[in-house]
Amino acid sequence: MAEIVAAFGAPHTPHFPDLVARLGPDCEVARLYAELRRNIQEVSPDVIIVFDSDHLNTFFFDNLPTFAVGAAEITSGPNDGTKMPNYKLRIDAHLAMKAHSHGIEKGFDISLTQEFQVDHSVLVPLHFLTPDMQIPVVPIFINGLCPPLPAAKRCHALGRMIRDMVDSWPHATRVAVLASGSFSLEVGGPQIPHGKRSGVPDPDWCRLVQTRLKMAEVDDLLNEATSGRMLRAGNVGGELLNWIALLGVIGERKPRFIESQLDHGHAYGVWRWD
Repeated sequence: MAEIVAAFGAPHTPHFPDLVARLGPDCEVARLYAELRRNIQEVSPDVIIVFDSDHLNTFFFDNLPTFAVGAAEITSGPNDGTKMPNYKLRIDAHLAMKAHSHGIEKGFDISLTQEFQVDHSVLVPLHFLTPDMQIPVVPIFINGLCPPLPAAKRCHALGRMIRDMVDSWPHATRVAVLASGSFSLEVGGPQIPHGKRSGVPDPDWCRLVQTRLKMAEVDDLLNEATSGRMLRAGNVGGELLNWIALLGVIGERKPRFIESQLDHGHAYGVWRWD
C-alpha cells in the first residue's frame, strides 16, 4: 500500500537559482533549501505530489482551470524564461490519472492536462530539493492568482481527497507532498513602491500564517484565509492555497521545521511522519 512519508513547503522565487549560484551554498536561501533537501533525502520518496499555482505560462485566461492535474509521462521547463537550467521532469502518470479519477468520484471538477510544460513555480523548488530530477512528480495546479480564487476550505478538502487517494493506492509507494508558493507578494502591481518590480505588502500576515502553521491551528487559518485577505497580501497572495491543500493532506501535525523570510513573504517547512 502507498503511504505519505513527509510534506514540505517552499518558495519558488524565480531569481533564487541565479542568486545561490552567485552567493554560494552558505547564503540564507541555500541553507534553507538545503534543510528541506536533507529531509527529502532521509525519507527517500518514490514520488512527490506538488501543489502549485501556475503563473499563466502553462495555462492562460482562455483555459484556466481552478484545479488541474498533469498526467503526461514527462514534461519540461521552465517555459517562462527563468534564468536556471532547462529540465526534463518525469511524471508518475499512473498516480496522476488516479488523482484525476478519484477527484471526480469525490465531487471535484478537476481538469486533466496531458501535454504541457511547467514554469519556475514547479521547477525552482525542485532545482534545489531534487536537482537530479530523478524522483517523479504529480503536479496538481490550484488557481491562486486569478480571481475568483477557490475557497481555502475547498483547497483543504482537495488535500484531504489526495490523502484518501494515496491511502487507496494499492502499490507500495512512498509519497512526499510539496507546496510551492508565497504568503505575501505583489508582482508588478499597485501595492509595491514606485520603481520596484515586486514587494511584500503584508509581512504581518506572513507572521500570522507562520504561527498558524507552527501551532497546527488549521481551522483558524482556514477561516482567516479569505480571498479578500489573501489578495490584500499581494496579487499572488493566493499561493497560500497550495500550503492549505498540503495541510489537508497532513492533518493537524506540527512541523518539524519551519522558518520564514519575511522580507520575501514566504517560508520553508518540513513535516515528518517518523
